[in-house]
Amino acid sequence: MNNFGVTHLRNIVLVGHQAGGKTSLAESMLFVSGNTHRLGSVTEGSTVSDYHPSEKERQMSIFSSLLHAKWKKHKVNIIDTPGYPDFIGEVVAAMHVADTAVFVMNAQDGVEVGAELAWSCAAKASRPAMFVINQLDRQHADFESLQAQIANRFGASASVLQFPGEIPGAIVDVLLMKQITVNDAGRQTLGRIPAAFADRAEELHNKLVEDVAVTDEDLMDRYFEEGELTGDDLRRGLRAAMTQRQLYPIFCSTATSNAGTARILDFIISVCPSPADMPPAATEDGGLVKVDPAASPVAFVYRTMAEQHVGDYSFFRAYAGTIEQGADLENAQSSTSERLGQLYALNGRERETVPRMVAGDMGALVKLRATSTNSTLRKKGNRVVMRSIEFPAPRYRASIRPATEGEEDKLAQGLHQITAEDPSLVVQYDPHLSQITLGGQGELHLRVAQYRLRSKVNVEVEFGRPRVAYRETVTVEARSSYRHKKQTGGAGQFADISVLIEPLEGEFRKRPDISVRKTVQITTGWGSTIEFIDGIVGGVIDMRRFFGAIQKGVLEAMQQGPVAGYPVGNVRLVIFDGGMHSVDSNEAAFRSAARMSFRDAFRHARPVILEPIHEVEVTVPESYTGDIMGDMNTRRARIQGIEAEGAMQKIKAQVPEAELYRYSTSVRSMTQGRGIHTAAFSHYEAMPRNVQDEVVAEARQEESK
Repeated sequence: MNNFGVTHLRNIVLVGHQAGGKTSLAESMLFVSGNTHRLGSVTEGSTVSDYHPSEKERQMSIFSSLLHAKWKKHKVNIIDTPGYPDFIGEVVAAMHVADTAVFVMNAQDGVEVGAELAWSCAAKASRPAMFVINQLDRQHADFESLQAQIANRFGASASVLQFPGEIPGAIVDVLLMKQITVNDAGRQTLGRIPAAFADRAEELHNKLVEDVAVTDEDLMDRYFEEGELTGDDLRRGLRAAMTQRQLYPIFCSTATSNAGTARILDFIISVCPSPADMPPAATEDGGLVKVDPAASPVAFVYRTMAEQHVGDYSFFRAYAGTIEQGADLENAQSSTSERLGQLYALNGRERETVPRMVAGDMGALVKLRATSTNSTLRKKGNRVVMRSIEFPAPRYRASIRPATEGEEDKLAQGLHQITAEDPSLVVQYDPHLSQITLGGQGELHLRVAQYRLRSKVNVEVEFGRPRVAYRETVTVEARSSYRHKKQTGGAGQFADISVLIEPLEGEFRKRPDISVRKTVQITTGWGSTIEFIDGIVGGVIDMRRFFGAIQKGVLEAMQQGPVAGYPVGNVRLVIFDGGMHSVDSNEAAFRSAARMSFRDAFRHARPVILEPIHEVEVTVPESYTGDIMGDMNTRRARIQGIEAEGAMQKIKAQVPEAELYRYSTSVRSMTQGRGIHTAAFSHYEAMPRNVQDEVVAEARQEESK
């Protein structure tokens, strides 16, 4: 394979909603460039990109694929990403390492949620963007409508560079001021623009020139002086404007017949920024890494995937220096040394061995020992750590357990593997509930995870509704005394203790019968606080000897609250009176007495169950706002406000976690797939009494089983 210099590299990521034609465009790019000799088909399962069995079965992308096309002495690295919102983690990772986002839009269906999510990713990563309106051969294709939607949603900076021509497959290019047609082999021919389209082409060309000129003062001066910009001026201006996210060109294509593909490749290599044109990449400590093939080598692993008969692939981008086969690099995260084996330029599952890759290039390594997603590989002594990918928090969570008893170890092994490959899958274990949950972006995401567990470690799993991590606390002050007395023939057990319990709000209010001698605060595993106060006077209890035992007894009782068995928190416990025996009192006795006195006082302090409340944001088209808000009212939500985001509305609310099970599915159902939500834990608060009664009844029913 040719060695490509930095200026002859382009890194693009194909993004957009499912069925927009991203994979078909990638196939067309490979075919037109001569990298493949047959145009793959999604429906036939013959694409280079979607090669995993689960992708062929569903006829959709599930994983991102790294491809490359060699075009006119340039190498174009292409990352084909899924469009279904459940797999947004793949888009986030690819956007992190690509230089230009190519939004592929279905000409029939308008702006959809997959494109909305990808746009947010591109904006956050400050990536240049361009649009390809695809599938113009479809019966209900409407270029004008979609172009207007793009401008409305993503801004007037979306500039038309092409529009459909006179005959099917023909495209009028207003940058070249030519009409493009293609033959069956994908070769393009440039011809005169038909008279019927000449005025429109001239109008759009003039608008494009003005759009480019206003982004650069020198170009503006030249435009005023000469009334026109040269082709080179336009290309340079477009590149600068795209790099600064000031312009977003709009192109046309029918990828399944290769219409427009060659022209898109031409534009990518002549206008889209090379790695050298992009701003330096950021490091974790706020530093910058400049693209320099002569510098010390730095590579960043943005994805890992185990492939049958090959091993673990580590997909990387070289950010500095030259990555060479056989080099010894240090993993910045684990401080272990990695000997690099063969370097591969990939086209899906097809591998091409290369001796080296310069800064800006992308490829894959195999069989690295201690390297995973978000790892930085560098020369020993180099302190660079590239900024990590921030994967989205789960939108959907389910409990998970093996279908066959005794396969817990296999499940743990499988979960470790799939979460290493897909960090947007998150495993949590709650020891209080004895529950493992798997979080992802939606039901399909978890179904694919289920398939991967079966294929990787041969374990069948069952998903269920996760139990909610409720907590218990008190609302008023209460007192209790308990005497533990046990005689077994020899030395007995004796402990007498009186306690006061109250909510932990502010400082302890002094009582005339209680003196504060010592205060100890303990933070629980879920972030609440337990405050112990030693209020013993006159030495009725030797607190130097028994204070620790009393704390242990109370903390043991707090693990399973008296109301429904949930952990207790945010309470203050004062030990203010009691008694002991010179022979029979010991730590075990005071531990037992403390446990019982705490439980009795807790029951008399108007206990409540606390439920986790989440901050929820739902982004939907305006026409669905009423449906979403009506549904939220049935979920005990408190609406916090509504904000406009372009053509979309963002509804903010606080919602109990118990009401959010399968909520992502509900939102998509109510909005015909155009809505999306995020949820993040906010705080705990007391639940309504009627809901608490139901939770208590369920807990007692579980105990009786």
